[in-house]
Amino acid sequence: MIGLTGALLPAVSFLGRLPTATIQMGSVLLVAETSGSLGTGGAVGCALALGQVAMGPCLGRLADRRGQRPVVLLFALVNALAITVFTLAALSGLPTGALIALGVLAGATQPGIGPLARSRIVALARGRGADDRLVDTALSLEGTMDELSFVLGPALVGIAAVAGHPAYAFALAALLVAGCGTAFALHPSARAVPLALRGTGARPRRRMPPSVHVVRAGLVFLGVLLGACGAGITALTQELGHAGQAGLVYAAMGVMSAVVGLSMAALPARFGLRLRWRIATAAAAVLSLPLIWTGSMTALYLVVTVFGAIYAPNLITGFGLTERAVPKDRLSEGMTFAVSAFVGGQAVTLAVAGRLAEAYGAHVAFALGSAAAVCAFLVSLAVREPSGADVPEKDLKPAAAAP
Repeated sequence: MIGLTGALLPAVSFLGRLPTATIQMGSVLLVAETSGSLGTGGAVGCALALGQVAMGPCLGRLADRRGQRPVVLLFALVNALAITVFTLAALSGLPTGALIALGVLAGATQPGIGPLARSRIVALARGRGADDRLVDTALSLEGTMDELSFVLGPALVGIAAVAGHPAYAFALAALLVAGCGTAFALHPSARAVPLALRGTGARPRRRMPPSVHVVRAGLVFLGVLLGACGAGITALTQELGHAGQAGLVYAAMGVMSAVVGLSMAALPARFGLRLRWRIATAAAAVLSLPLIWTGSMTALYLVVTVFGAIYAPNLITGFGLTERAVPKDRLSEGMTFAVSAFVGGQAVTLAVAGRLAEAYGAHVAFALGSAAAVCAFLVSLAVREPSGADVPEKDLKPAAAAP
């Protein structure tokens, strides 16, 4: 991937997506700490994620039509300000309604660096005539960077909570999204992503094929699984008197997920995406079950680490299926919509599972996650293997790749 992008782009895209992971799970911990209620923290976390869900596809569509550079520049700077205001509001003890409104703003203004980086690296690879295997490798590396960001994001919040206060991590997130978001926007590779055709003489935009919507449904259930696990981990660490370790437990799951994600590129081409997703979702349903009966910190770390092994394969395969199926001049929109489907499932679950865990215990949240994993497996049975036949390359004229 370095050969396609240079060393700078992966660095700034990785650091630029850290704030998303930090504030998504961190908002639950921050508001739970300042308000004293896990239910309130879950509601605010849900609002923040729903803001991202609502705006994410619009951001991708804007990037396809106007180019990534101006869109990311604007959203990165506005998001840095929104994160700062949200953090100050939580520290000031503003009412729940105000925190929810500011959470929506902080979520809606996220610059979407993760999905836009995927569309950028795919455009660079396709522009140089890369085959599906090289694109799968690039997506695996991108997925691993996402996993690492979701490791470090909650870990930063957990470390900040132990060292002083979760708000310290939010201050770092604001700085990163402003600085690295700007660097990502200005990188020359932004020119590699083809703009969607528009204007009087242009062809109408191609419709999204049905397989894309099936994959999105599966990603919603995977988001429910992750949101339920996040709420369950937070609740169980509180029940066991180790609330400050919630971010670290979540990071343990992410570390294993990232390690397995790196190995995805080594899978043989004959091991198709559809089969991979069926196996990954089935494994998620099985490996999530022990969480329901976990009752100690040692067991929690162990079970969560094993469970983490299946998360990267699910996400990487879901994004791979999306990339193969969407029209290439709607790639940014398709990727941001896929992420929004995943985050949307996570968002609703953060609110619902948080209150369930608060009222009935962490095991109820974990049970909800297992049920969602079963649903994701059932959806995977309806996914067909994508091909490039629906998206003729002759209709696409991407810009020259950046040196």
